[in-house]
Amino acid sequence: MTRYGHPAVPARRDDGPRAGILALMKCWAAGIVVLLFTEYLQVTLVYDTLDSAGRLGSFGGRLLLVHLPNALCIALSVWAAARLHRPPFRHGTVRHLAAALAVPVAAQLLNMAIQWQELAAEGLLMSNAVLVLGCVAGWAADRLQEED
Repeated sequence: MTRYGHPAVPARRDDGPRAGILALMKCWAAGIVVLLFTEYLQVTLVYDTLDSAGRLGSFGGRLLLVHLPNALCIALSVWAAARLHRPPFRHGTVRHLAAALAVPVAAQLLNMAIQWQELAAEGLLMSNAVLVLGCVAGWAADRLQEED
């Protein structure tokens, strides 16, 4: 039954048969916006300000200036998408994982497809490690807030 006592009237406007898909799309949209915004900030602030041949020439420099900020961007995207996934649908683990992790994984696959010819072994391994680290960190942040 609904809040009005009629079986055919949904209680909320978005409680129809496609509500689960719409909830996923809302999470994905938020994840895309957060990922694009944070990556833009990373490119404009970190790369333009701190970029030099000496800093990005070493593994430590690339780790500090490229990979760790990427992990933060991915973690924020996962966290934002997971937080927007609303309660009736977030209790299913598979749907909640799809809502939270689809955007960074799709972005990684797109990035690898576009840059496949120029990809080195270090770049491939580190970008996938950063993806896993960012996804785990964002998921953990969401789970920690869920317990509060």
